[in-house]
Amino acid sequence: MTAEPQPLPPDLDQVANRLARVQRMRRKWAKRIGATCWRIYEKDLPDQPLIVDWYDGDVVVWALDRTRNETPEQETAWLDGIQAAVRRGLDLPEDRLWLKRRARQQGRHAGAGQYDRLDQRAALKTVREETLLFEVNLSDYLDTGLFLDHRPLRQRVGAEAAGKRVLNLFAYTGAFTVHARAGGAAATTTVDLSKTYLAWAERNLALNGFPAGAQHDLVRADCLAWLAAAAANGPRWDVIVCDPPTFSSSTAMRHDFSIERDQGRLLTWLWTLVRPGGTVWFSTNCRGFRLDLSALPKFAVEEASAWTVPEDFRNRKIHQSWRLVRQG
Repeated sequence: MTAEPQPLPPDLDQVANRLARVQRMRRKWAKRIGATCWRIYEKDLPDQPLIVDWYDGDVVVWALDRTRNETPEQETAWLDGIQAAVRRGLDLPEDRLWLKRRARQQGRHAGAGQYDRLDQRAALKTVREETLLFEVNLSDYLDTGLFLDHRPLRQRVGAEAAGKRVLNLFAYTGAFTVHARAGGAAATTTVDLSKTYLAWAERNLALNGFPAGAQHDLVRADCLAWLAAAAANGPRWDVIVCDPPTFSSSTAMRHDFSIERDQGRLLTWLWTLVRPGGTVWFSTNCRGFRLDLSALPKFAVEEASAWTVPEDFRNRKIHQSWRLVRQG
């Protein structure tokens, strides 16, 4: 005889009910757009600072700092309760829930955290975005390898890629490159500092039948140093995707990088490398970032944040993005 589940405290019961209600709506929406991964919850309820993402039957929960947890015992009890609420609300087996801790200031691309390995379980899974396949790692890193908030922009890059030369900078696991290849890009260059993530990008490409080759390069390099060297050769790309870190520092880099401090030289390099009439898709999740128009070379600027943040994201400020078209 199966034991009846223990009742949840009222605040956690509210979390479970919220998750169940949103998930019912998300399933219908996801079927319509061909997604198997989506956001269910992001700090929706007061004093329940969580992010909950669905990965085709698995769930990743990021628990943020909670001010009410004054002792380790309170913290442990809250995390245990949250896991019970998620399993209840989403009718989820225990082994399909992946809990991680994220400090409030610890966004993606912050410092070296993006590259730090947190676990060794290698809970790998292949998920689908429209007709394309991507490998995610549910266990070993703070992030899974696929930023769900960039889904619309990936689709746009794919739609614009036919016959184009596409450069993907700070490429992470190469999802933009996969969409560009699927869209018929004539050539792609994918640049990232991490050997781990470039190998992951190569696997993502292989999952979709796109081998590396003479016209499709995977380059391990400090993006800033690579840009400075590449700029000497003039414009070569029709489309550039640039989603840089908020801040980055590594022994493999010549200098540390701050998006707010260094946007001027970064944008100048991008202008130099994109062909006249070509497009730079520039994005950041730095909360305080303001695009400095006085620092921009001759770009026509279109704010794109409103449509590049997908419908499943309650946080409409998850990132900012712009379409920059080179003039002259």
